[in-house]
Amino acid sequence: MIADVMADAGSRMDRAVEAAKEDFATVRTGRANPQLFQKVMIDYYGSPTPLAQLASINSPEARTLLVTPYDKSSLKSIEQAIRDIPNLGANPTNDGNLVRITMPELTEERRKEYVKLVRGKGEDAKVHVRGIRRKAKDDLDKLASDIGEDELARAEKELDALTRAHVDAIDEALKRKEAELLEV
Repeated sequence: MIADVMADAGSRMDRAVEAAKEDFATVRTGRANPQLFQKVMIDYYGSPTPLAQLASINSPEARTLLVTPYDKSSLKSIEQAIRDIPNLGANPTNDGNLVRITMPELTEERRKEYVKLVRGKGEDAKVHVRGIRRKAKDDLDKLASDIGEDELARAEKELDALTRAHVDAIDEALKRKEAELLEV
């Protein structure tokens, strides 16, 4: 029973760390990266659809991205969704066949804004991991009548160590992303 709670908490925390890393990848560094648009949702015939399912995204130059939709009728909604992305600073242009996105040069001020944004995403991920810990702790407390106090205390220490390891993994990914953002 304890092992099940711990395994579930561990796998959920692993997914939270991976989600944080994917979130960090959506924040732009010096080069235009197609991953910036992985989480962009497009209103496609009334249902939100990920951009990656509607178009191919290429980076022919360091600061340019080309979005080529599979269905040309979605060009306007793709262009609008990209324009609505907060903190991007890019102005997409639609030539009837594809959407061209030229990313602005990263200034020192812009880099610092991105660092703040990444720190916020990192803090959100850590809060999520702590929420998983809280739920696992509640599950362990429900098992308290079936197990001994020693086993419960040991499981809680193990849960704390698991939480600490995942928070440290998020901090490490955050540190790498900050260094990448501040690199000129």
